[in-house]
Amino acid sequence: MLLGILSDTHDKLEPTRAALKALRAADCEFYIHCGDVGGERIFDLLAGLPLAFVWGNCDFDRLTLKDYAASLGIACHDEFADLDLGGRRIAVTHGDDGNVIKQIIAGQKHQYLLHGHTHVARDQTIDGLRYINPGAVHRSPRPSVAVLDTATDLLRFIHFKMPG
Repeated sequence: MLLGILSDTHDKLEPTRAALKALRAADCEFYIHCGDVGGERIFDLLAGLPLAFVWGNCDFDRLTLKDYAASLGIACHDEFADLDLGGRRIAVTHGDDGNVIKQIIAGQKHQYLLHGHTHVARDQTIDGLRYINPGAVHRSPRPSVAVLDTATDLLRFIHFKMPG
C-alpha cells in the first residue's frame, strides 16, 4: 500500500494543494496528516480522500474543527492514531507530546511512528521502530511530503515548489 504522509499545513491553502498534487501523482492509496492542520479549508482539500489525521500543537478550536471534519466524513484521531494499513502497524502523533511518544515506544506494537512538529524530514530506526517525519508543507526552506510503500518499506521524500 502506498501511504501519502504530510504534516504542518498550518491552514496554508496553496502549499497544501501543491503537496496533495505531489502525493496524488505518486499514486498514494491512503493519506496520513501528522498534525497542525490549521483550519477548515485544509479539510476541504482533504475531503473525499481515504485519510487519518491527528492534532498538532497549533490546531486550536479543536471542537469546531473536529465537527467540521466529521461533516466532511473525515475521522479525527485526536492526538494519537493506531492504524493497521498494508499489513503494518502504524502509530501517528504530531510529535510535540513526549508522553505519547513514550507510550508508543513502551507498547512495542508498531513498526512505524509517523510524526511532524519539527518541520524537518526524518527517516530513522531506533530499537526496531522506524520514525518517519515527512517534513513540513509550511514553514520549511524545502517543503516536503513522503510516500511509504508498506509492501517494500521504501520511503521517498518528495520536495515540491511553493506556488507563486
